[in-house]
Amino acid sequence: MAAVIWNEVLLEQAEALCRAAAECALRGWVPATSGNFSFRDADSGRIFITGSGLDKGAMEPADLLEIDAKGEVLAGLGKPSAETSLHGVIYRDRPGTGAIFHVHTVWNTLLSDRFANYGYGAVPLENYELLKALAGVTTHEHRELVPILENSQEYVGLALELEAALKNYPAAHGVLLRRHGLYTWGESVAGARRHLEALEFLFEVESRRLSFES
Repeated sequence: MAAVIWNEVLLEQAEALCRAAAECALRGWVPATSGNFSFRDADSGRIFITGSGLDKGAMEPADLLEIDAKGEVLAGLGKPSAETSLHGVIYRDRPGTGAIFHVHTVWNTLLSDRFANYGYGAVPLENYELLKALAGVTTHEHRELVPILENSQEYVGLALELEAALKNYPAAHGVLLRRHGLYTWGESVAGARRHLEALEFLFEVESRRLSFES
């Protein structure tokens, strides 16, 4: 497969994605080779996504694969992540999305399991000032519901579960896979990065608050 050919605009976005991935690696949010990142070209609809088994701390634009909306590889070296189809669902059902981040952190892993054990279908986050970092949220009185999906290696079925969650929680800024990780998105790489930082802060705060109450 031929290497991706970058124009100036796409290369700038690819470099921003790589910097964000490296920051996540430094914070321990993508241990080993976990996690995946992508951005979409608004003009062509093409998606540029990390390949499987990639060290996100050492990621460069040359490591990204170019795929179409169906997940077919158009250019780039390496193998697509098994979770590529989940990116496709988010881009299709959240048409304003320009970038998607998927991370595996201690706090989102613990909190997703805790609320699933409670029988909740989502993690509620409310009355926190940092909720205003989420697109469209203007008050700390907002109640954010982050849906939880059961983890699975059967990605066709998981993609259908994700599709249902996006419909059932139209205001959500992220989705949790139980004991797995968080998917969040934004209108751009910067927007997805902002949502990731805000949600991960809130997950940690909520986890610590619940532990104090136990």
